[in-house]
Amino acid sequence: MGLRERHKEDRRLRILQAASALFRAQGYDAVRIEDIAAQADVSAGTCYNYFTTKGDILLSIVTLEVEEVIDAGRAVVARPPEDVASALDGLIHIYYDHSLMYLSKAMWRIAISLTISAPETPFSQRYSGLDAKLAAQVGDLLVALQHRGRVRADFDPGLIGRVIFNQLNQAFIDFCKDEAMSLETLRAESGQMTAQLARLLSPRVAAE
Repeated sequence: MGLRERHKEDRRLRILQAASALFRAQGYDAVRIEDIAAQADVSAGTCYNYFTTKGDILLSIVTLEVEEVIDAGRAVVARPPEDVASALDGLIHIYYDHSLMYLSKAMWRIAISLTISAPETPFSQRYSGLDAKLAAQVGDLLVALQHRGRVRADFDPGLIGRVIFNQLNQAFIDFCKDEAMSLETLRAESGQMTAQLARLLSPRVAAE
């Protein structure tokens, strides 16, 4: 990446960080793009060069979030624990623990509602694409565990990966809907799920 590209990327990240801070402090609806530009120490015109709407900014924050957790999850996929439940917990906890790094629960609710209320928009389609990447990574983890003989060979890891992701995603939506719910509670509940899943996925079950 050349110097000019690095400057552009640094400016884009500064805008996203400013937006994240303002959305948390004031609420998404109350913040204008001009406010974000001032917080990021750029002109409003510069901000609009990068993002057309606040929705674009929110989606970029979500994208930043997901890209970082996928990068972190690669280490678990490459070297998963031998125990299936521990491997699933390791990946899922990365997803959950990073979820509030850039976004609050309120911001997640807005992002999710935008995808539901306008499913044909580029925002919704890109959001769905990010979910698909996370589901694929869960499938990749199951492939790695299959190769080690820890997951039943008769299971389709891609399909089961989507099923597991859909369940953990619904648990995350419930978490975002409940302001009082802690990450520790979310982790504990997901741990109960992965313990049961690990038994179902075990080759021993097929042999019984």
